[in-house]
Amino acid sequence: MKALRFHAAKDLRLDSVEVPPDRPPPGQVRVRNRFVGICGTDLHEYAYGPIFIPKEPHPFTKAVRPQVLGHEYGGVIEAVGDGVTNVRPGDRVSVQPLIMPRSGDYYADRGLFHLSENLALAGLSWGWGGMEEASLLHDYNVQRIPDALSDEEAALVEPAAVAVYACDRGGVRAGSSVLVTGAGPIGLLTCLAARAAGASQIFISDPNTARLAFARRMLPDVIPINPKQDDVGERVRAETEGRVGCDVAIECVGNEHALKACADAVRKQGVVVQTGLHPHPNPLDWFQVTFKDIDVRGSWAYPTQFWPRVIRLIASGQLPAKRIVTKTIGLGEAVGGFDALLDPSGEEIKILIDVAR
Repeated sequence: MKALRFHAAKDLRLDSVEVPPDRPPPGQVRVRNRFVGICGTDLHEYAYGPIFIPKEPHPFTKAVRPQVLGHEYGGVIEAVGDGVTNVRPGDRVSVQPLIMPRSGDYYADRGLFHLSENLALAGLSWGWGGMEEASLLHDYNVQRIPDALSDEEAALVEPAAVAVYACDRGGVRAGSSVLVTGAGPIGLLTCLAARAAGASQIFISDPNTARLAFARRMLPDVIPINPKQDDVGERVRAETEGRVGCDVAIECVGNEHALKACADAVRKQGVVVQTGLHPHPNPLDWFQVTFKDIDVRGSWAYPTQFWPRVIRLIASGQLPAKRIVTKTIGLGEAVGGFDALLDPSGEEIKILIDVAR
């Protein structure tokens, strides 16, 4: 079968690979993949990798390059191994891609699977991924989806879970004012998640005017800010009660200037959530952090138990994740999709790959 595999930076190949076994091992399932999203992490691997893709065999999964990409995906269960009871052949599923020890690990023993020191991901450090025709996964990696959730939306549960967790970490609630820096897929989904959580005032900052315009079309009452034209903190203060700033600021870029803007824009005793992955250490004005009495919190991935909750949010229409999708392509067009998303002047936001095309 065909699979898009990472060999090295700027070296993605559509290879012929082995088909998963007709009878999966105990506790595992075989999935016929359908839609898979190109994630920012995939883009970083393509441009600069290997980063998360192991340079040596992964200590838990033993995965090695070349690596099939794709961790935002869904599909249909084709076969199940002994002991699998949560799904059966024919079920449509969304994939929760985190793979780790289920016991004997400090964090796993406490249900904090996403914090495991031995964490791996399907599509990054596992023998299978979403950018191939079929994949082998553990039973805990698949969640059956309702008829109200489309196959395309099944591939958006993973990035939506990142956004929902970021809002949870920030304590976003009914009536909150929220700043999101970065109008990429995660930033846009975070705006939608904040609205679903009850935020009544949402700001979004990005230097790309096309992305700001997209954000306004997606969420008409969002307040766009271009940091090349306006001071983000001043603009937020001008629009908030008492000019104190926003309650929560969520950084979705992994950029020094965006993080500083969050710390500046948030009110005293507000919360800054760091969701974007910074490629290198970045300074922050810690006097400001102390003087304003603010919380700075990391937000890594999501608890693996989030899938039913996020599926309900999307299926109900409260978190309309499909609004961020700008294009759907076939697996043979995938490299072009990567290049389009890396184009700084490009207008694509989220590209889904239809593996069945």
